[in-house]
Amino acid sequence: MTTAMQFLLENIRKHVTLTADDEQKLVAACQMRTVKRKQFFLQEGDVQRYLVFVVEGCLRSYSVDENGFEHILQFAPPGWWIGDMRSMLEQSPASLNIDAVDDSAVILISIPELERLYKEIPTFDRFFRILSERSIATHQHRLIDSLSLTAKERYTSFCRQYPSLITCLPQKYVASYIGITPEFLSKMLKEPIKK
Repeated sequence: MTTAMQFLLENIRKHVTLTADDEQKLVAACQMRTVKRKQFFLQEGDVQRYLVFVVEGCLRSYSVDENGFEHILQFAPPGWWIGDMRSMLEQSPASLNIDAVDDSAVILISIPELERLYKEIPTFDRFFRILSERSIATHQHRLIDSLSLTAKERYTSFCRQYPSLITCLPQKYVASYIGITPEFLSKMLKEPIKK
């Protein structure tokens, strides 16, 4: 079994226990793919046909408003899942773009394979219920933060959520994620810390 598949199984084992037979079925349903830096995995208007698990690199999901400004919803470093959930669930045109921040390696599970795995491996279905619940809670918390926290507090929250990305992401991506301009972020980071 490849290192990438071992990494996926370790991620799943943090939440549920799969039998050896279940693990074999899961591995057989997976595909490996590389996504080059700035290459799209999904573009707005396309239909998301795969669930995506990041093994190496980093992906991001974002929308672009009518003025051309990007609004980043999520970063997916190694060990994270990413997707346009509405597009995936309804097999409808995506409202998000997903591209690679860095050269990345991902594991894909097609939607038909995913549905088959849910039926054949009830524990796998439970795993995704756990992930979905945590994702909803995280997105609710982020919405509350965006409505009630200052830019500096949102930056601090970003640093807690994505500690491995703080030093490697372009500032414009961080600014987009926390909802401010890159210029304001740069100015804010240069301000001395108040004691």
